[in-house]
Amino acid sequence: MQWVQRVPWRSLGRWWIVGLAFFAGGIGILYLFVDILRWPLPLATLVASEVTVVLRFLINDRWVFGHPRPSWMRLWQFHAASAGGAAIWWTVANTLPRFGVHYLIASTAGTACSVVFSMISNFLWVWRGRADRRAPGGDGG
Repeated sequence: MQWVQRVPWRSLGRWWIVGLAFFAGGIGILYLFVDILRWPLPLATLVASEVTVVLRFLINDRWVFGHPRPSWMRLWQFHAASAGGAAIWWTVANTLPRFGVHYLIASTAGTACSVVFSMISNFLWVWRGRADRRAPGGDGG
């Protein structure tokens, strides 16, 4: 049961809040690109993914993990870690519509498939240990 006390609950909660907010925002961006601007789905998913990766990094770095300023190294690490999750998401989001699944549902399924990979890479590589050393107030979650 000691491992339960070591889990950075506050950071995990904030990470999920950011993720869910960007899931909803990403769906909106994807809808804009596909239905309003009429971009091809592969291009729309690629651009939507890149936009959300950069914005999520900035929010995660500051609000979730407590860094006063972003760094190029963490941005690079987050981008590399996100590439794996994005590849999973992109593949599912572009494969399922070929089998008759609506592209927004396919995007949702892709998100579900990539979440565990993203959480592990974020907490154990990009910001490893940082959740336990948060600035003011700690992470006592």
